[in-house]
Amino acid sequence: MRGAAMSLKAAVSGLVIFLLSVSVVQGQDSWRVTYSSLQICAYKGSTVEMNCTFTYPERTKGEVNSLQKTFWLRKDGFYYKDVETVSEYSGRVKNICDENKCTLRITNLRETDSTVYRFGFITNKDSYHGRPGVTLSVTDLQVKVSRPHEALLFQCLSGLSSQTSYIWFRNGHQIEHQTLYYYYPPEQLLQTDSYSCALSGHEKCPSPPVYAPKLPSVSVSPSAEIVEGSSVTLTCSSDANPAATFKWYKRNQTSKYLGEGAQLVFSSIKSSDSGEFSCKAENDLGKPTYKWISIDVKYAPQFPSVSVSPSAEIVEGSSVTLNCSSDANPAANYTWFKKNGPLNLNPSNAGAQLVLSSVNSSASGKYYCEAENTLGRRTSKHISINVKWGGKSVAVAGTITVVLLVIVFLSVLVWIRQKRASNEPSEAEERQEHTEQGQPEEQEDLQYASIHFSKTQEPLYSNTRPARPPRRTEQQDVTEYAAVKFTRNSTAMRTRSKEPEEDPAALYSTVNKSR
Repeated sequence: MRGAAMSLKAAVSGLVIFLLSVSVVQGQDSWRVTYSSLQICAYKGSTVEMNCTFTYPERTKGEVNSLQKTFWLRKDGFYYKDVETVSEYSGRVKNICDENKCTLRITNLRETDSTVYRFGFITNKDSYHGRPGVTLSVTDLQVKVSRPHEALLFQCLSGLSSQTSYIWFRNGHQIEHQTLYYYYPPEQLLQTDSYSCALSGHEKCPSPPVYAPKLPSVSVSPSAEIVEGSSVTLTCSSDANPAATFKWYKRNQTSKYLGEGAQLVFSSIKSSDSGEFSCKAENDLGKPTYKWISIDVKYAPQFPSVSVSPSAEIVEGSSVTLNCSSDANPAANYTWFKKNGPLNLNPSNAGAQLVLSSVNSSASGKYYCEAENTLGRRTSKHISINVKWGGKSVAVAGTITVVLLVIVFLSVLVWIRQKRASNEPSEAEERQEHTEQGQPEEQEDLQYASIHFSKTQEPLYSNTRPARPPRRTEQQDVTEYAAVKFTRNSTAMRTRSKEPEEDPAALYSTVNKSR
């Protein structure tokens, strides 16, 4: 004998409804049908499943029994009809069997589906259907929620009965209230509270409960890596009755409101869209709840920028650092290149920084970098490096240049002075000639000399050159003296001198010059 007890479920918009679970066995002589439930309360528009197991004898009158067909019957008045042959159930019913276990599934329940259902089967020797069957009650009983004057108002609605006696439940427990409406202070409502109602006499078939939104669930499509430019959809869902409404926010310094709806769609997502997003679910019963989710948009490297340090003149022997940077996600890898030449430098040419230690003239040239990640690569512009010869040599060269200029200047100055000095005697002689010739234009430059000779002295001629007049103030008279020595036969000559100790060979002259 084969048999097993099965469970029965029904749902309203994904909700599990109340089941009257009673295991019932019907049959004799090993012909048997076992129902997991005899009564089921379901709601209009929901889906219900009726489960059972069956057995039959292996032999009848010495012959082997073999299963031919299974079916479900619906009570219609005094008769039972195969539900799969009734047009009202077309496309809504399905008989699912696995060995000796069978299930009748009815979708999109209607109020007219309320009746008794029985399971039956046929063998090659006989047929059988189990009694009393499963009683299905379909109702549109529901709780309507509103907030008049900031109070919570629950209303029990049903299209099956006009009776005015109701039963109310809070968190599954019956409360003392039997009217159509039920008021409740919102400040006393807890996030986990639920409310339902039932018709008097039908306490086992309450309405679906109403409750505040549960913690939302947020999904991202596609679930794989998000790449810039692709289409991305965020979907928010929350278990709530009445159904929750959803609002989207992006977290930054303050939460930025993005819009309403169960979905947030980015038709062409940008790198700036990366960040944390929240979904807020709320209805009339509950406080809003939030769920945050992070979006990390991947993108290829942006155009790289290159900088050099130091930015001033680069001299031989110094250290130079080149920096390459590019905005990329995931972070870029960098490679350095030198235009028109090998990059035979130390250290290696990989990394965001390229350090050139103790550079020389061979390091001069144009450099550029390449930024690359899994989504692409970009190349920077060239940057020029021009290495000058050593900074200390430059200072020495500057000093030498200055010294040379000073020497040249002094040499020219000395030459000019010597030239002037060499020209002064001829100028004096020219003045003397002009004086002897009595030319009037040279009168102011005449020079006078008094020369005395002893009687025994022979006439003696000499040219007397005046000394260079010193600087003087205006109208100042200058007296210049010139001494001329003659030696002849040890005879001395003197001019205008009264001191006896003077050399008798000295010749003196007095020159007066008026300016």
